[in-house]
Amino acid sequence: MDIAGSDPTRRTPGQYARETVMRLRMRTLVALGVLAVCTAALGRGFGLHDVRFLGSEVVLLASIFVILRYVVPLVERRDRGASGEEHVGGLLDELADSGWEVIHDATLGRGNVDHILIGPAGVFTVETKSTPGPVRISRLHGGVLGQAQAQRRAIERVTGIPVEPLLVFSRAWIDRPMARRRGVRIVPARMLLGYLARRDPVLSRTEMGRAHSLVVTALLESGQRRPVASDRWRLLR
Repeated sequence: MDIAGSDPTRRTPGQYARETVMRLRMRTLVALGVLAVCTAALGRGFGLHDVRFLGSEVVLLASIFVILRYVVPLVERRDRGASGEEHVGGLLDELADSGWEVIHDATLGRGNVDHILIGPAGVFTVETKSTPGPVRISRLHGGVLGQAQAQRRAIERVTGIPVEPLLVFSRAWIDRPMARRRGVRIVPARMLLGYLARRDPVLSRTEMGRAHSLVVTALLESGQRRPVASDRWRLLR
């Protein structure tokens, strides 16, 4: 295996989400382009009053409606999610100078973990949400909390070390920042680095190195396969 070419530690924040946005945009443009070309060809070949041309116009208009009604909002949500991951990832990269290891956009084959942190204060998984509106912790969707817990369990199985799951909102107002619900700590992005800096050291440098090595090995063995059926880990992005 070409480790240098497939090193999971070299993935950038939000890489999978950004790639998904680009694919959706490209497919949408290609679909519209094909329909437009076909419509023009029918009009030129059969005349503007031919029923086949008129039918293709109806299909084109219907396709535009579907894209505006369903595809564009989906792309906007995905783009917002990618931007949120990039913002939080940029904050976490600042921890490297303090001896932390940060892995972005990781998957063990069953789902995507936005960020994995390994540092003196322990091991953390970070699930980023880009919800723009106010967030009330008591009303958080159970699937979102279950997503964060699933990520915690996955990394605990790999490292054998207790992992704290963090649910980080990149820009939303939170009614009770830093509170915990069902074992998941809810953190606004602006308070994330401060929270981690205040944590007492629990891992030695040797333990940190071992945990990091185990995570990287597990990611390499998974081949960084991107999730398809397991997008349940990306609920309410």
